[in-house]
Parts: sequence; C-alpha cells; structure tokens
Amino acid sequence: MKQLKAYTIIGIIFTIILGSLSHFFYEWSNNNFFVGLFAPINESTWEHMKLLFFPMLLYSMVMIPKLKENYPCIHPSYWTGILIGTLLIPVLFYTYIGILGYHIMVLDIGIFLLSVIIAFYSIYKLSLNCKAENCILLLFTLVCILAICFIVFTYSPPGIPLFSNPMESK
Repeated sequence: MKQLKAYTIIGIIFTIILGSLSHFFYEWSNNNFFVGLFAPINESTWEHMKLLFFPMLLYSMVMIPKLKENYPCIHPSYWTGILIGTLLIPVLFYTYIGILGYHIMVLDIGIFLLSVIIAFYSIYKLSLNCKAENCILLLFTLVCILAICFIVFTYSPPGIPLFSNPMESK
C-alpha cells in the first residue's frame, strides 16, 4: 500500500508538470502536426482535456506493468481514473461558467489540478478494492475511443461549443 501511495503522489506531480508544459508544446514545436495530436492546438475545452489525458496515459503505460503483480486491479483502475479526470475538466468548467457567466483563469487552472488529484485518488482506491475489475474491457475500450477522438478531432473538430474557444463566444 505504501508503494501504491508513493506512485500515486508521483503520478499526480508527473501529470501536473507534463500537462502544464504540454499546454505550450504545440507552439514551441512551430505548430508541428504530430505534436498537435497530443498537445492542445487551441484554447477549446476539448483540446485542454489533452493536458490530463495523454500525461496520465503515458504514466499508466509505465506504472501498470510495474504494479500489476502487487495490485492485480491496476489496469481497470487506471482506465477509470483517466476517464474520470478527463471528463471532469469540461463538467467542472461548464458548470462554473454556467453559474458565473464568465471564466476565471485561476479557476481553470484549479479545475485541471483538482481533476488530476481526483483521477489519481480514484486509481488509488480502485486498485485496493477491485470494484472496476468487472468492467476492464469496457473501460479500456472507452479510453481507446477517447484517444482516437482526440487524434481525429484535433484537426477535424465537430462544430459544437466543446471544440471552440469558450472565450471567443462571449
């Protein structure tokens, strides 16, 4: 349990740092097409969901093989955490925008941080109790679908508000 707790804290720090830095990767790469598939290319809420999704996915690829022997439910736990954290970003963002009617940068950053923490807390708890084990195939499929959607919708986004800059619509 001590090992899982340590890797959970490391995962939170890793995801926050890499996610924060990845906000700038596309610009730093001179708008490289490949970089844009994994890092935000604009200020849409959809693109900002990548800040959590891809760093957590990368971290899970390292941690699952490392922890699966001691924590047999680590696979579905990571898939659940990735989905929870990623989906919390638009839910929390549009909830507070709906209440206030405008956005506040500090709250946007706070939403990212809170989503990362809740995602890893979910992973930690589910790894210990195996409640997500029965849904492993569904969870893995949903993570794969979301990854494909991020890649496809980066350069061909649907014409709905989630894919446009919420600050430009005001």
